[in-house]
Amino acid sequence: MLVLLPPSETKSPDGDGGPLDLAALSAPELTPVRERLVDALVTLAADAPAARTALGLSPGQDAELARNAALRTSSTAPAVERYTGVLYDALGVRTMTRAQRARADRRLAVGSALFGVVRAGDPIPAYRLSAGSALPGLPGLRALWRPVLGPALTGTGELVVDLRSGAYQALAPVPGAVTVDVLSERADGSRTVVSHANKAHKGRVARLLATTTAEPDGVVRLRALLRRAGLHVEHDGGTALTLVLPPS
Repeated sequence: MLVLLPPSETKSPDGDGGPLDLAALSAPELTPVRERLVDALVTLAADAPAARTALGLSPGQDAELARNAALRTSSTAPAVERYTGVLYDALGVRTMTRAQRARADRRLAVGSALFGVVRAGDPIPAYRLSAGSALPGLPGLRALWRPVLGPALTGTGELVVDLRSGAYQALAPVPGAVTVDVLSERADGSRTVVSHANKAHKGRVARLLATTTAEPDGVVRLRALLRRAGLHVEHDGGTALTLVLPPS
């Protein structure tokens, strides 16, 4: 089972790994695109006004440009520890047992505008690039990634649970992947899309899938696994699951 997580804009500045080695990352077939994007970000960082425009940053966020300028020389950390925020707090890899973390490292991957996809243990530096960014002199990220990232994600032979946000799914859809929508049920029975807490609930789902000793091989068994964990999960056919939160 491969669980695809969204990245986060916020990233930990920590890391004690050596400099970025693109050849050492998972999915080496993505290296040529990774090289182009790293080169483009390093070059762009030297022109602060252009970089702010391309990346949607304010002058107060110039520390992000410094991170991009140092992409090839700064320290690295495992991808699943580099990304931070609500989803990754709920995932809580630092609180896992050794056995749980080993399973998580095998199962988790993160979608990335810069790297396409990285496995949980891939060593990466802090950086700033979003799925919606447009870099001067390069095609759009969707045009760059889709031809190579799509086959990389569909060729694993694993059940794929795609928890990426829409913008990252658009970089390379995975046909047949299981998706999870989060809805909140009101007291009157009506339902609404969860926005603020969506990432936290997906982080909890990701933790469950990353650490379970079960090996679900399809959407039906995946639904059963989530239900056994006490979650209200509905399946109306196809590969989409709906996690319904009870009235608060």
